[in-house]
Amino acid sequence: MRLRRRHLRKLIALGISVALLAATTDAGVSAEAVAITPSAMPRIGTVDARFQSYNIEMVEVTGGRFWKPYGPTISEEGGRSSPYAYRPPIDLANPKLRRLAAALGPAYMRVSGTWANGIYFADTDNPPPVPPSGFNGVLARQQWHDVVDFAKIVDARLVTSFAVSAGARDVNGTWNADEARRLISYTRGIGGRIAAAELVNEPDLGGLGGVPSDYNASAYGRDFATFHAFIKWDDPSIMVLGPGLSGEVATAPDFAAATKPGIDVFSYHHYDLLSERCSGHAHPETALSEERLARTDHALAFQRALRDRFAPGKPIWLTETAEAACGGDQYAATFRDTFRYLDQLGRLAKAGVQVVMHNTLAASDYGLLDETTLTPRPNYWGALLWRKLMGSTVLNASVRESSLHVYAHCLRDVDGGVAVLAINTDRDTTHALRLPEDSLRYTLGAPQLQDTVVRMNGERLALNAHDELPALDGRATAAGIVTFAPATITFLAMPAARNPACH
Repeated sequence: MRLRRRHLRKLIALGISVALLAATTDAGVSAEAVAITPSAMPRIGTVDARFQSYNIEMVEVTGGRFWKPYGPTISEEGGRSSPYAYRPPIDLANPKLRRLAAALGPAYMRVSGTWANGIYFADTDNPPPVPPSGFNGVLARQQWHDVVDFAKIVDARLVTSFAVSAGARDVNGTWNADEARRLISYTRGIGGRIAAAELVNEPDLGGLGGVPSDYNASAYGRDFATFHAFIKWDDPSIMVLGPGLSGEVATAPDFAAATKPGIDVFSYHHYDLLSERCSGHAHPETALSEERLARTDHALAFQRALRDRFAPGKPIWLTETAEAACGGDQYAATFRDTFRYLDQLGRLAKAGVQVVMHNTLAASDYGLLDETTLTPRPNYWGALLWRKLMGSTVLNASVRESSLHVYAHCLRDVDGGVAVLAINTDRDTTHALRLPEDSLRYTLGAPQLQDTVVRMNGERLALNAHDELPALDGRATAAGIVTFAPATITFLAMPAARNPACH
């Protein structure tokens, strides 16, 4: 079956491979194929152009002890395995890192995390070798300069938080804005800007990263009032985010209420699990289950209720998320987690969340890239395909299959085009859709879910000898029944869909 000439011309104009395949049918399909009509899918909302974003932890920038990757290099401290290992400052001038991050742009890049709560910004060319009293780390001027340069080159807007440790407080324990003022001023002075800021990383976790151990919602409210007034006076263009809580904690209403002076964006964090480093328990056998994947919805429902109560109408950002807190579980770097990664993006975009920031770009097991080699992991390839295909307009695919999760967006940068993401979480059964349109197919799969190498349309995804990304050309597929093998993830691009919502 041939593609129509006008489709072929459009594909050639897009620089996309047009090797034609017959429509696939499969006798093992579990039920009759569900028909979808991309041209008629209604618009249900939009997301930020930088919807898919990422974190670079502050401790990566400064160097320090961070969550140690799993593997044979585990060391013992006092007879016990330590969850931490020292890592030198990340090389943000590395051409490979810049190239791989730029491919995900535009994005927000959040430089924060637990360690940012007690960081001292040394606004001098000769930073002290140890932090002043009341701080637990030093951010050198050149290190922040590298952050600003990196953000410019990879088309990322900066998001951060500020020190709230004892060194950022007066003798009465009152927070002052001196550290924030110096960092913002220096950023501005070198031609950069901070797009958005939270006062503190996870204010509900007192005692971590320099947050006072007795920190509570009342103390946060006092600090937030000072912070809000300072930002609105010093640089009103910086969006104020908050409260940025660690999850569904009992004190969440008190902290949300404490942002009373006003926030521009309601922010929250979400992890499905604690990793083994923090005494959690991995459950890889449930990773593709609806119960696990639906935790994204449950977390959002909790946070949305807070938003509606204390900041009605404000956009919602998920400013930190990954498979498991504390560096990720032992399968966070495998294809198994790509189902969660892409399903989470699909669910949250459909629910109206504007920005999702994955933790991290290149640190520990949950990094999109291996922190030592910068080798892309399966989640990176999923992120790259999302960036290539899924635009900012969200459509309703109207598919309700328990094991076939289907999401649809307008096709990025193609007038009238539609992109569909079909995730088959069933590990034993093939599922199918019936499409009235020719499409370009991008199917991610692996022989084993625990593999760290992923294949697209049967071909291994990898950088070439010059550390350059492959073309990621889709495989042209004729209209008709399109099947999805067990435990696979497929993007379908339909540039000729002519959906009126995508003009």
